[in-house]
Amino acid sequence: MKHYKTLASFLDYMQLPRPEHPMLSVMVAKGDDYLPCPRESSPPISTDCYSISLKKIMHGELNYGRTKYDFTNGALIFIAPKQVIQWDSSFIFEQKGFSINFHEDFLKGTDLAQQIKKYGFFSYAANEALHLSPKEEKQIESIVENIEIEYQNNQDAFSKDIIISQLDTLLKYANRFYERQFLNRKELSHSLLEQFNQELDKYFESGQLQEKGIPSIEQLAEKMSVSQRYLSDTLKKETGKTTTEHLQLRMIDEAKNFLLQPNKSISEVAYELGFEYPQYFSRLFKKKEGISPSEYQQKYGLN
Repeated sequence: MKHYKTLASFLDYMQLPRPEHPMLSVMVAKGDDYLPCPRESSPPISTDCYSISLKKIMHGELNYGRTKYDFTNGALIFIAPKQVIQWDSSFIFEQKGFSINFHEDFLKGTDLAQQIKKYGFFSYAANEALHLSPKEEKQIESIVENIEIEYQNNQDAFSKDIIISQLDTLLKYANRFYERQFLNRKELSHSLLEQFNQELDKYFESGQLQEKGIPSIEQLAEKMSVSQRYLSDTLKKETGKTTTEHLQLRMIDEAKNFLLQPNKSISEVAYELGFEYPQYFSRLFKKKEGISPSEYQQKYGLN
């Protein structure tokens, strides 16, 4: 995999124009202008840059797990530094829209340098793009127009602060639209929870719990073909519980089955569930159930 450390080297690879600023590139298609197409296909690559792009898909489909998204309207795509990106020739977008690329060092010394890391949409793959209505597109495009004006003008002592402020505004709007997108995905989130539980069932039934211990959220998300952050955000929005909480609740359910088996000690149950230390299992069980494992055995057990 090739990693590009500078903005210029990344844009050269993409066959895009060299930037006006060594750490910032703003490309906007207006009227009869067109954004250059990327290479027809690419091996996995990564950069030290952030990328914010508005695209409209013309050909091909973009999948999320087993779900296909409608790209009739525009889609905002966010890519963070060190993320691996790849595409092939079947994925073609309209050469309209905009693309903003900036090196992570461009934000150094600003509040946005930390705030940008809190936005979940930068953790997602391209197939989890943010979908915009025509009205939302216009709002975003008006902010990008202000960024472009400042970018194209002669740089002075105020330029960076103004551009950073506009980027901050753009991301705040994106976050608002992202929240809206979650509200429209109840059916998908329910299927995600169902799939999450199905993956846990497979893990338990295959004996991996005893062999490998408690599965990580990252492992489960990978099995579901989603990012860990996306899975956590979606389940939290719709159920009020994080993926860790869902995993813990399933572990407690499994624990109850073990605890009610004759002559099972607390330590045996803990180890069979993949807990390295029985004390941790006991604390978690009491936290979730209000009683200790031994009290649960005494109350509901047959022995």
